[in-house]
Amino acid sequence: MKKELVISKIKEGTVIDHINAGRALLVLKILGIDENTKETVSLALNVPSKKIGKKDIVKVEGLFISEEKLNKIALIAPNATINLIKDYEIEKKFKVKLPEVVKGILKCPNKMCISNAREPVESIFYIGVRNNEVVAKCHYCGRKITDLAKFIV
Repeated sequence: MKKELVISKIKEGTVIDHINAGRALLVLKILGIDENTKETVSLALNVPSKKIGKKDIVKVEGLFISEEKLNKIALIAPNATINLIKDYEIEKKFKVKLPEVVKGILKCPNKMCISNAREPVESIFYIGVRNNEVVAKCHYCGRKITDLAKFIV
């Protein structure tokens, strides 16, 4: 007996596939989706995947994602695929792309960093990959961070 995951199609909106297992709830947070949302949302956690072992999937009816939110998603799910849906068909499909630099998206964990002072300084981080893990380096103090989900503003 073959087991298959069945989630209904959406007419218009966004499907985010190949999210690292366990990160879909963070994606919902980035998208600003909570228990008060009006959109129809489908969420699949720890789905078997031939490519990455296990993955999460998020489908949101009527929502198209801004570039800023895509950058945030790329930081926590660098292998995610975005599908833009129109009339139940995939209109556009692409992989998220890690930005080289992010501004105002991450908060530096260094309490002494000027980006955390009362000065009106926007945080700037340089993004890279080391040992298959996304790494961000603060422009001001040089602090490197790896668990970026904890530091997304």
